[in-house]
Amino acid sequence: MNILSRLLLAVVAAGVAVVASLAQAAEDPAKYPARAIHIIVGFTPGGGNDLIARIVGQKLSESLGQPVIIENKPGGGAILATEYVARSAPDGYTLLVGASGAMVISPAVYARLNYDTMRDFIPVSELGSFPLILIVSAKSPCKTLADLVTYAKQNPDKANYSSSSAAFQLATELFKQKTGAPMQMIPYKGANESVVAVISGEVTATIADAGPVSSQVNGGQVRALGVAAPKRMDEMPDVPTMKEAGADVEAVLWSGIFVPKETAPAIVKKLEAEFIRIARIPDVVSRLKLLNIESVGNSSEEFSKIIAADLERWVAVARAGNIKIQQ
Repeated sequence: MNILSRLLLAVVAAGVAVVASLAQAAEDPAKYPARAIHIIVGFTPGGGNDLIARIVGQKLSESLGQPVIIENKPGGGAILATEYVARSAPDGYTLLVGASGAMVISPAVYARLNYDTMRDFIPVSELGSFPLILIVSAKSPCKTLADLVTYAKQNPDKANYSSSSAAFQLATELFKQKTGAPMQMIPYKGANESVVAVISGEVTATIADAGPVSSQVNGGQVRALGVAAPKRMDEMPDVPTMKEAGADVEAVLWSGIFVPKETAPAIVKKLEAEFIRIARIPDVVSRLKLLNIESVGNSSEEFSKIIAADLERWVAVARAGNIKIQQ
């Protein structure tokens, strides 16, 4: 082997060593993060979960000194994005904004999923919560939640509700199970169509995200009968909680950060501390408030308990309502 060949081999070996060293540094939990972090969102840009990701992602980038890239992978009610992150390397560089729909509702209603929320993920921190609200048309004779229950029982062949997702369907099924109100589900493609069906009188009622429907409530197009949350909304102080109105129903949806199961504890703790801190930044709280989202920022342990309780509850509701979706 001549001198030139030896020099080339030496250069190549040195290059490989440098690359290996950089890779090791990038994956070393003590040096995390050493490169860009990707936050995966299972919905199209502009929606609530996407906006949450962009708000907190900006703060995370500023704090950690690395780019935070928001990737939208819509499809299957966020199932595709959830599967993607479940299969990703557990290195802290691929995070999931997991909504309760994909993380606790879909497991309750789908006969088969290619991921398991408890087995395949570590919950890092809940970012925000979304209260649900029960509405009827402003022209409806039902002035209160008790009126709606009475109407449904007296008119079982007419009483129905619109639903655009399994989350809204299960929330309404919980209402039915708690009150005994017989109401037939009428499916719609989107949340807007579901609300329009109530306004036009096509259906009796619906349960929807309180934030997006607040304009119709304030505009007098629909009447809010109850908020499915532990407390009243600041934006609608006159609307009682469902429990206050006589039905012990709570159905609060949420979004939070998840990482693949085998992610190093040190990385999980670092991300947990960052998201708890970010959730308390006044600018973040106010920006989420404009979207009718309550900023949360809890610990991994606290978030895990919420998820476990929600899974147990929604599985029971789906089983009692004989709700199962085949893929």
